[in-house]
Amino acid sequence: MLRDAGLVGSSELLVGPQTLDDAGVVRLGSAGAPGMCLVQTVDYFPPVLDDPYWYGAVAAANALSDVYAMGGEPLSVLNLAGFPAEFPDEWIREILRGGFEKVREAGAIVAGGHTVRSEEPLFGFAVTGLVHEDKVIANSGAQAGDVLYLTKPLGMGSITTGNRKGLLTPEELDQASRVMATLNREAAHAMIQAGAKAATDITGFGLVGHAHNIAAASQVTLAFDMQALPLYPRSLELARQGVLSGGSARSQQAVGHDVEVGSKCDPALVKLVFDAETSGGLLISIARHRADALEAELTLRDVPVERVGEVLPPGKHRIMLR
Repeated sequence: MLRDAGLVGSSELLVGPQTLDDAGVVRLGSAGAPGMCLVQTVDYFPPVLDDPYWYGAVAAANALSDVYAMGGEPLSVLNLAGFPAEFPDEWIREILRGGFEKVREAGAIVAGGHTVRSEEPLFGFAVTGLVHEDKVIANSGAQAGDVLYLTKPLGMGSITTGNRKGLLTPEELDQASRVMATLNREAAHAMIQAGAKAATDITGFGLVGHAHNIAAASQVTLAFDMQALPLYPRSLELARQGVLSGGSARSQQAVGHDVEVGSKCDPALVKLVFDAETSGGLLISIARHRADALEAELTLRDVPVERVGEVLPPGKHRIMLR
């Protein structure tokens, strides 16, 4: 649909929708310091959690993540919200509190927003960040020989779906909520310091979907070691029971033709890596000789160090699961 929408390019647009990246990057030009750019993104969604505070916090972390994935720092946000007429005021206050506290944690400013009535709750943010054009980390920078790291566990589609079915304990849900609400700020700072050239955050398109965007934009193949992937506790167990979000089937339909699945791969794990994530971690592609530096930076910032695969020259498929 975008191809038919009459999008007009510009020399000031460094990263646009053509590469399906996490955010747009626009040069400030004469309006700002030489080389400085705006990083712009927007993200909102219906509740994935029952607790209104955690829903707001996770929605904010999810929106802010796109700026971090581009190597930027959040500057300001505009809130986007829709609530049913009968929605309790106390729930709205808690959603706003969770979201705004997370924005403040990121060091950004809530500059305003827009709220409408809607049949179901919707909440999120348009985020503006800053990055120097020489420091932009796009999804088009991966090169054959790079290694891949993932900074949060997978399986949130199974966890949130399992919660709706009453299959999780309060303690399990609380743990997952805190992980989802964790900012990707420290992971981003680590990859910037280590010199990474390509990254994306793992959200609604799942690991395979977002990895496929990197592979297509960079003209490479991404190969994942399935046994090395970090998973939320119980997520694989739930996936084996068929507890997945609808995102798994949609992602398989969209890009499954471009994925090579090894004969020894657990079918439930394959479905899980196609499944949607909420406020997942960063998938970082970094030159092999810089991998030790990245691991040191991640460790310094208490971010999990999970080496999950490698980047290969372009092959028959964009993604390999082995």
